[in-house]
Amino acid sequence: MMNDLIADALTRIRNAAMRKLEVATLLHSNAVVGILEVLQQKEYIESYKVIDGESNKKTVQVTLKYDDNDNSVINELKRVSKPGRRVYKSFDELKNFKSGYGTIIVTTNKGIIANDEAYASKVGGEVLCTVW
Repeated sequence: MMNDLIADALTRIRNAAMRKLEVATLLHSNAVVGILEVLQQKEYIESYKVIDGESNKKTVQVTLKYDDNDNSVINELKRVSKPGRRVYKSFDELKNFKSGYGTIIVTTNKGIIANDEAYASKVGGEVLCTVW
């Protein structure tokens, strides 16, 4: 049994990007789908699709995005808040990341959103991961 599906999903995306694979297959959870939605909005991935598997197990297929030189668009994908150590930030601490080139993905009472949306809405929350 896996405890941290988010960390597993981020690791699978990192590994697929290092191997220059077109598609990565992740285990399904609502939090993973929320993170993938933010990654797609910020254009770090091409798309994702939830697939119903046998015996009621769902997976998510993620189509990765590469630049003209065949390098991954994602330079770093890092889990911040872990099951053993939760990290919370207020909205003013979420203002900027990597001088605006990166994104902090936060879970708030408005759902899983990017740091610029959280700052504009003036809501803080648990920092799930960072990407740039």
